[in-house]
Amino acid sequence: MPACRLGSESAESGLITAAYGRRFLVECADGRVRDCSTRGKRNDYACGDRVTVSCSGDDQGVIESCAPRDSLLYRSDEWKQKLIAANVSRMVAVVAPLPSFDLDVLDCCLAAAEHAGIRPLIVLNKADLPEAAISERSLAPYLAMGYPLLKLVARDSVDALRPQLAGQRSVLVGESGMGKSTILNALLPQAAAQTQDISAALGTGRHTTSHARLYHLDAHSDIIDTPGVQAFGVHHLGVDDLAAAFVDFRPHLGQCRFRNCRHLEEPGCALAAAAEAGTITPRRLASYRRLAAENLARQKKY
Repeated sequence: MPACRLGSESAESGLITAAYGRRFLVECADGRVRDCSTRGKRNDYACGDRVTVSCSGDDQGVIESCAPRDSLLYRSDEWKQKLIAANVSRMVAVVAPLPSFDLDVLDCCLAAAEHAGIRPLIVLNKADLPEAAISERSLAPYLAMGYPLLKLVARDSVDALRPQLAGQRSVLVGESGMGKSTILNALLPQAAAQTQDISAALGTGRHTTSHARLYHLDAHSDIIDTPGVQAFGVHHLGVDDLAAAFVDFRPHLGQCRFRNCRHLEEPGCALAAAAEAGTITPRRLASYRRLAAENLARQKKY
């Protein structure tokens, strides 16, 4: 689109393709990538945001505004929130047999996606390892919940994954060591070179995934790579939102003896009864209760 005037500078629309604290790379409509800062101390932008920037002639710019988002994926702990990706339609949660993955982290990733209205896909990478059979058994309850599971050996081929990404803006999430970078480099062999270009542009000198980055798979499909995590907090979810984000809980919500049941230790809790009956797994209920207790403790503190 043609640039408009903003004071003595021009303004252009663009897409945030890399987020580094309060510095962002913005891909403008003409294909030029600008290194942009923000006004004041504002840093509430995410990779995938559609923004307007005021531009100078030396590929620099300042983000002035952000268009309304279709979705926003973020995580939060007791102290802060971390914006991960905006305007995404699919989460690719990557797990692997080695190093072993944490089901509690997976629960949090899925809950954050459900709350944001993002469709999850679980990818079991390194599926050729002998330990993969154990991983499949641990993931079986998620298949029963309706989550799709794709087995992959990314170092050999990612062809099975490509149809799942077509026409989507996807975000790769998972713990460190699961093989997200291997998947990305197989999808986009030029990604390593693009990462070097980004590092050079920002003067970081780092080629590892330390911040979110967006890559174009084709004219209609994007993928956002994110740093590996060891925890994925969902402190931004109240107990009602958290319970609703556990998809296996939904048929039982509203069935408790007390309308304000938090599903912790209250008598007549429908979720506790469902766990005893085997309708939901006791581990999932324990995961929810841990998260709900943490969030309630934080609310009381603040």
